[in-house]
Amino acid sequence: MALIVQKYGGTSVGSPERIRRVAARVVAAHRAGNDVVVVVSAMGATTEELLHLAGEVSPDPVPRELDLVLTAGEQIANALTAMAVTALGVPARSFTGPQAGVLTTTVHGDARIVAVEPRRIRLALDRGEIPFVAGFQGRCRETGEVTTLGRGGSDTTAIALAAALKADVCEICTDVDGVCTADPRTDPSARLLRHVTYEAMRRLAADGAEVLALRSVEYAARYGVTVHVRSSFHDRPGTVMSASPVPAATAPSGRKVPRTVVGRAYAGPAGGGAEPLPGVPAGPGRPAPAPRPLAPAHTGDRKAAG
Repeated sequence: MALIVQKYGGTSVGSPERIRRVAARVVAAHRAGNDVVVVVSAMGATTEELLHLAGEVSPDPVPRELDLVLTAGEQIANALTAMAVTALGVPARSFTGPQAGVLTTTVHGDARIVAVEPRRIRLALDRGEIPFVAGFQGRCRETGEVTTLGRGGSDTTAIALAAALKADVCEICTDVDGVCTADPRTDPSARLLRHVTYEAMRRLAADGAEVLALRSVEYAARYGVTVHVRSSFHDRPGTVMSASPVPAATAPSGRKVPRTVVGRAYAGPAGGGAEPLPGVPAGPGRPAPAPRPLAPAHTGDRKAAG
């Protein structure tokens, strides 16, 4: 039995039909014999709609109150998806970020995760339930206030949970196929990468690639979390991010992970590479500098904040 953390983006749960489809994927992973923890983003454009609503009632919303408003989007999506899973005959329970033990710094709107204490998540798993955790949010231990995590907050939540639970893999299930050598919308020669190292993805995120936010990549690298970026709309393999290449194998969810490829999107002298960030270990096989950022392989519109 494997422990999998799955994260679904807002487009993936943008309608009741899509929520039911995500629920079916979650249940399939569970019935394959895995423990599954799920993080779901707010539905579609909910976050933007809540921001607009706040602006309609106040020209300068108080950051504390704005955080409380924005966290509602993820909580609604998680509860709805948990309902859909329960309707398929598998017990599920939704949690807010604070209920799940996500602890953050004090900054409203752009807090950082400092610890995860997933006691209630472990208890839910022990009861045979599928826990759903609202991403993008946590609680500051010092103040007791609810905070939001900024861009890519749900990805970071999922990766932080995977680290705290010592999960076998964190699957980022979104509306892109994975990481490509170029933007497939403008470059017909673009190819899907089967593997990128933490250092390669960190550089790409810093250069503006939209697949994963820089903060989530840093967190994965710091705690050695294997991340599998894949589409939520089909079962084809995506892109694996880890410290070094891995051979072809079967993923914990039972799907075949193809042999990985590193550096295929890079050009430059052998042995070159980006400088590591303080506190983030540099994995073997660090890539040479990229002539251009890698792009997500798009299957639909992607919400900027995840």
